[in-house]
Amino acid sequence: MKRKLFCEISPFTYKISVLKCRCIRRIKNLLSGQKFANEKSGDKLPFIIYKHNSLIRRTLGNVDIELQNNKAVNLAIACPKVDGIIIKPGEVFSFWHLVGSTTERKGYKAGLTISNAATSKGIGGGMCQFTNLIHWMILHTPLDIVEHHHHDGFDLFPDFNRKVPFGTGTSIVYNYLDYRFKNNTDKTFQLIVYVTDTHLCGELRADGELENTYHIETENEHFIKIGDDVFRKGKVYRNTTDKRTGNTLKRELIRENHAKVMYDTTNLEIRSLI
Repeated sequence: MKRKLFCEISPFTYKISVLKCRCIRRIKNLLSGQKFANEKSGDKLPFIIYKHNSLIRRTLGNVDIELQNNKAVNLAIACPKVDGIIIKPGEVFSFWHLVGSTTERKGYKAGLTISNAATSKGIGGGMCQFTNLIHWMILHTPLDIVEHHHHDGFDLFPDFNRKVPFGTGTSIVYNYLDYRFKNNTDKTFQLIVYVTDTHLCGELRADGELENTYHIETENEHFIKIGDDVFRKGKVYRNTTDKRTGNTLKRELIRENHAKVMYDTTNLEIRSLI
């Protein structure tokens, strides 16, 4: 029998493990010497670099719609903590540094979470959609992603009006699994985020135009059966193009997916392993 980790022994040991991880993260933040983005402005920077909207209530298998309604509440609470944030040259954007803990005392409700390759619920659930939106915009810039965690290895929901490639999502847990990027350019950037009745909306702005454009695309995405399981495979690339000449300057592999499908595969086109 596989030996249990300390955090798996009981709910009490799990809480101890979480507190330990949070304490370690706080100490690392203090000792890192990084300059976190803190300044916010109600005045928008002049150049829109990228915009994206994300549907809040989506068809996610048999997930309780109440969890998605609660997610809308959670996003509405968290958005003002990020909206208008200025990221100057040399500064690091940290999601948890700005949003803080998502507790019931602050008004957060039980929303959808993902744990151990399965859906669950927890107070403040739904923040992954927030960092998904930010990450997708940052992929279209020269900003450097310095911390990014995936929901590795599992495809939990069937596609429903998918707007972004599979595998470009994020996984976060307060405060030790964060989403961070650093501004190593000579320009200042700004995030604008807000919610409507239906969507989480975002804009990434800057104080000057960028010299390049960025395009994300998938290649050879398919489903394949290995033994009794079905896996989603494919590669995600980012192409950097010179605005002036139209020439491709760089093509980089940013994600190679090999994710076990966790939903009904009846309607999928599945390749056989040769």
